[in-house]
Amino acid sequence: MRQKQFKAESKKLLDLMINSIYTHKEIFLRELISNASDALDKLYFKSLTDDSVGMSKDDFYIRISLDKDARTITISDNGIGMTADELENNLGVIAKSGSQKFKADNADSADVEIIGQFGVGFYSSFMVSKNVKVVSKAFGSDEANCWESSGVEGYTITPCEKETVGTDIILTIADSTDEVNYDEYLDQYKISSLVKKYSNYIRYPIKMLYETSKPVEGKEGEYETVEEDRTLNSMLPLWKKQKSEITEEEYNQFYKDVFYDYEAPLRVIHSKTEGQATYNALLYIPSHAPFDYYSKDYEKGLQLYSKGVLIADKCKELLPDYFNFVRGLVDSEDLSLNISREMLQHDHQLKLIARTIEKKIKSELLKMLETDREKYEKFFDAFGTSLKFGVYSDYGMHKDELADLLLFKSSHEKKYVTLKEYVERMKAEQKSIYYAAGETVDRIEMLPQTDAVKDKGFEILYLTDYVDEFAVRTMMQYEEKTFVNICADDADFDTDEEKEALKADNEANKEMFDLMKEALGGAVQAVRFTNKLKNHPVCLSSEGMLSAEMEKVLNAMPGNNGVKAELALEINVGHPIAEKLKKFYAEDQETLKKYAKLLYGQARLIGGMSLENPGEFSNLICELM
Repeated sequence: MRQKQFKAESKKLLDLMINSIYTHKEIFLRELISNASDALDKLYFKSLTDDSVGMSKDDFYIRISLDKDARTITISDNGIGMTADELENNLGVIAKSGSQKFKADNADSADVEIIGQFGVGFYSSFMVSKNVKVVSKAFGSDEANCWESSGVEGYTITPCEKETVGTDIILTIADSTDEVNYDEYLDQYKISSLVKKYSNYIRYPIKMLYETSKPVEGKEGEYETVEEDRTLNSMLPLWKKQKSEITEEEYNQFYKDVFYDYEAPLRVIHSKTEGQATYNALLYIPSHAPFDYYSKDYEKGLQLYSKGVLIADKCKELLPDYFNFVRGLVDSEDLSLNISREMLQHDHQLKLIARTIEKKIKSELLKMLETDREKYEKFFDAFGTSLKFGVYSDYGMHKDELADLLLFKSSHEKKYVTLKEYVERMKAEQKSIYYAAGETVDRIEMLPQTDAVKDKGFEILYLTDYVDEFAVRTMMQYEEKTFVNICADDADFDTDEEKEALKADNEANKEMFDLMKEALGGAVQAVRFTNKLKNHPVCLSSEGMLSAEMEKVLNAMPGNNGVKAELALEINVGHPIAEKLKKFYAEDQETLKKYAKLLYGQARLIGGMSLENPGEFSNLICELM
């Protein structure tokens, strides 16, 4: 027997590993299965050049055995095995990796693909165990040896009996406490679910004897417990198959099973990228938003695999926020992992993968927009708000990348249009892209300014989502055409002659407007005549960057009460009310002040805003009638 002590620094590292490095105890099984897979890879690699191995790839396997009475779980493989010296070097010196050395020694071979490279995953077994025993017989050796440890106090290595080549890792599971239920790691259903979660795509079969009940033949109502050998993993990942070998039904069923959706996705994106970033990606555009999509509980991210082993269930670094609706996975052989395999080093490789995935998603969305408009509009109804937030967020950094993916309803048949389609339909003399914001298309249609703009033959974008105007203001331009709110004071639809005539009218009636503004007590920045209204008598237009619709949105948000847009009361110069106001200014200025308040209230109602003083408005109507 060799009685050994961990070195002082190894004791500290082992204690750190057990208590700090791994955030989920259940990953011990992933680490041990990965190590077993590496052992199988090594012997399979040897079999390619050494006939004495006498095994084909189909002969290799991993087996899990449970013994509830003894409180043990055993992970066995018929791989390369370890000598006594290898047991001491690989398990007695923490963070020394036999897999890493094997990979380095065989770096020129394309056939070697080793999962573990850090030599610390084995020690995750101490998170759930009070004793760990490793029985191993190396290929080509007649002797077997047993490495055993109960933790930081040290380990022993003793000769033992083992008939076959390979390694058995026997964990004596810790007793359950009030805080941790260790018993679950002796439950066949729990172990089966962990294999499917983390190790479903290990290339070798992972077998386990499953206890199940079946009817006793000839005895109605009686059942007996029998054991059946089951393979727990599927082995071949769907995403590593050729596209031509996969049916639409297989893609859809995989999506439903893995991401728990009851509907098939709108689009499947299956790609393999080689070069600076080598990875397989299987991505899905869902057909509807999940129930928590717009809540703070929703988490974006793609499943991340390294050589078929699940590393992260939701790797948020792989998706920008505006594509947070994408579900799917990425499997890469090039990732730099930290020693726990649970966290990624934020290196160039991960960022490169994220950039290429982003480009691929955008490309596929544009393709859907061009080739299947109905499906794209369904997608946009579910997730268009995310794209518009992407335009608005980060100070507009992504506006150019996302502009062509946006849809807006418009006055052109009240259907969705792209910005490109809008610009292609613009009249020759039109210089701007006109829009109006409101709660619904019908409400926008009732705005006083809408009829006048449509009469000019100009198309209007109808912005009905609360983020729309913020996104449009962030873009500022599309194909050198400036966005203009038809309800803003700088909206310009007039000829030079019309502008001059209106300017003269406003200058001639400046004192009347000053009196009306004073009567409104600071509610508006200005009162003036306009000729951009068709039949309506009055409207409110916004001055400055904040529109009336943006005011409503901001004031509906927590902590933003009191935000106020700068408004101007505009009166239709061609409406009979204009002459009426001039008459009151000359003959009865007190009545003029009342009309100013009445017209202001009317303009608020037409613009979809609430009355600031409903009682006063009602009394004015009765009085002036």
